[in-house]
Amino acid sequence: MAGKLVQVAGNIVTSAVASVSLTGIDDDSVYVVIAGNIKGASDDKDLYMRVTVSGTAQTTSNYDEATKNMRTDTTFSNSALTNIDKWQPFSALGNSTGKNGNLICYLYNFNNSSEYSFCTREDAYSADTIDLFGMQGGGVYTVAEAHNGIEFSLESSTNFTSGTFGLYKVV
Repeated sequence: MAGKLVQVAGNIVTSAVASVSLTGIDDDSVYVVIAGNIKGASDDKDLYMRVTVSGTAQTTSNYDEATKNMRTDTTFSNSALTNIDKWQPFSALGNSTGKNGNLICYLYNFNNSSEYSFCTREDAYSADTIDLFGMQGGGVYTVAEAHNGIEFSLESSTNFTSGTFGLYKVV
């Protein structure tokens, strides 16, 4: 029997906002974030993701991530970071016409207070100076605690000007 997605939370950005939170994780299911048409108020800004506890983003340096980076202007590369204060799906996101970002991120163990929460993700976006940039990889938050969602923000407190964000339970 095939699984299905049940929407838990959603946010469509239609006017400038500093962050987008998606909460509602309340059981041990796998959840998925699907986001598209993400754009910031200024060019060349990184996108950040943080886990939330009771709706509050965790800003401690307990995030680790590793990715395969795919670019149209050069060869593939690998990236691995430990003890950082957020995951970074996009770097140097562009905001001019035709430049935006999209991602799919699967969330595991988020409601389990005895395990680390982790994600796998795929993202593609138009960077400031690159036609197309993609990353595939994942991250772990190295604190065993329950998390009820994800918060997105942009570098330097830049506002989002567009984006459709959805949190879904895989059932």
